[in-house]
Amino acid sequence: MHTKTLKQLSALLQSRQVSAAELAQAYLARIRQSDLNAFIHVDEALTLEQAAQADARLAAGDATALTGIPIAHKDIFVTRGWHSTAGSKMLAGYGSPFDATVVEQFRAAGMVHLGKLNCDEFAMGSSNENSAFGATRNPWDRQAVPGGSSGGSAAAIAARLTPAATATDTGGSIRQPASFCGVTGIKPTYGRVSRFGMIAFASSLDQGGPMAQTAEDCAMLLSAMAGFDPRDSTSLDMAKEDFGRDLDKSLQGLRIGVPREYFGEGLAADVEAAVRAALAQYEKLGATLIDISLPKTELSIPVYYVIAPAEASSNLSRFDGVRYGHRAKEYKDLGDMYRKSRAEGFGDEVKRRILVGAYVLSHGYYDAYYLQAQKIRRLIAQDFQEAFKQCDVIMGPVAPTVAWDLGDKADDPVANYLADIFTLSTSLAGLPGMSIPCGFGQGEKNGKRPVGLQIIGNYFSEAKLLNVAHQYQLATDWHARQPEGC
Repeated sequence: MHTKTLKQLSALLQSRQVSAAELAQAYLARIRQSDLNAFIHVDEALTLEQAAQADARLAAGDATALTGIPIAHKDIFVTRGWHSTAGSKMLAGYGSPFDATVVEQFRAAGMVHLGKLNCDEFAMGSSNENSAFGATRNPWDRQAVPGGSSGGSAAAIAARLTPAATATDTGGSIRQPASFCGVTGIKPTYGRVSRFGMIAFASSLDQGGPMAQTAEDCAMLLSAMAGFDPRDSTSLDMAKEDFGRDLDKSLQGLRIGVPREYFGEGLAADVEAAVRAALAQYEKLGATLIDISLPKTELSIPVYYVIAPAEASSNLSRFDGVRYGHRAKEYKDLGDMYRKSRAEGFGDEVKRRILVGAYVLSHGYYDAYYLQAQKIRRLIAQDFQEAFKQCDVIMGPVAPTVAWDLGDKADDPVANYLADIFTLSTSLAGLPGMSIPCGFGQGEKNGKRPVGLQIIGNYFSEAKLLNVAHQYQLATDWHARQPEGC
C-alpha cells in the first residue's frame, strides 16, 4: 500500500478493496519500525478512532476523494489530541484546545491523522537539526540532513511513512526539504492557505502547503486546504478551486524563464547537470527556454534575515513563561522568571534570530535596517514581474547543493542561510513555487542524494505550476523512486 499515490489509495478506499483502518494500521506499523525520527508524537488509538469514522463515512456514501487517506502534520500546526510544540522545549507537551484551519479542513474531508512531524524549532532552520527533539535523518542517506524546516514532512513522505503531509514555507521550508528528500511540495501564493493555528514565525512570509509523492497528489491536497478564512487577517478572499483542473493540458508553447543568476558561482556541478537535463526534457515536451535575469537575487539573503527575525522577535515575545509555554522552576522575581524561562525554553538558533530581530527593530536602527529591507523587498518582487512579461513560469535549482551531512554546518549558521539563496526571493515576493524530483547528485562523502527542480509562477498560478510539474512526472520516474529499504 505504501507505494500508492493518493489517487490510487482513494480508488481502493472508494471501491472498498481496503479499509481506512487497514490503511492506518499499515502506516502506523511502518512508523513504529522507522529510525528516521520524522515523527515526534503518535497516538495510535486516536488514529484508529479517526479511521473508524472514515470507514463509516465510506460505508454511508458520504465520502470525499480524501476520506480514509492518512496524513501527518508538521508540528507547526496546532492539532487537538496530539502535542503541538513547534519542535521546541518551550512548548513541550502542549495540547492545543483547537485545530488549525488546515487541520480542520483535512478532518472535514475525512483524512486520518497519523501524528506530528519533526521540524526545526519554530520553523527556523534549513536542516532540521534545530529541533529540540533531535534531528531527522534523510531516508536516502542516514548521514545526510533532510532539509528544513519541514524536514520531518519530507523524510516521512520519502520513506513512505505517510502518503501525505502538511508543511510550511517561510523562506524555502517546503521546497528545500522536498528537494533534499526527492518528493514533491508546493508553496502557494501568500494568503492562499490560512495561517490560523499555524504557530507563527514571520507573519508576512509564513505559508502552509502540501507535500506528497506527485504533483497530482499535491493538487488534491491543496484543493482541500486552500481557501478564505475570516480568522486569518492575511487570508485572501478567494473562492475555493480545483487545483487539478489543468493537469492534463499540453505544455506546447510554454515559455520557461531560466534566470542566469541561478546558474552562477556556487551552484554544484551535479545539481546543475540534473536541472539542465530536466530543462531539456521540458523542451521535448514542447516548451521554450528563455534567458531571463533576476538581478536582486543576491540581496534576498540580507533582506530576509532582517525581515524574518524582526517578525520572529515580535511573534515569539508571547512565550514569556506567564501565559503558556515553559516556565523556569526557580527564579527571584518576574524579570528573572522571564529571562530564565526564555533562556531554558528556546534553542540557540531561535535566540539568535530573536536577538537580531530585536536589534533591527530598536530605536535608531529601524529605519536603517527594517524599512530599508522592506523597500528592497518591493524591488525583488518587481524583478519577478518584469521576468513574467517574457515567460509563463521560471525554473532553476532549489538549492545550490544536494543535502549535506548531519553536523557539517552546525557551527556555521551563515552557511545554512546561504543554502536558501534560490528560495528566499520567491517567499519575499509572495509568489507560488514548488519543488519536484529531477535526478540525483553525489553526496560529499556518501552515495547519491536527490536533486529538486524549482518551478516558480506568478501570483495565483498554482494550477499552472501543478500542470507543468504533472506533465514532467508523466514523462519521467524520478518521483516514483524510493530509498533502499523503504
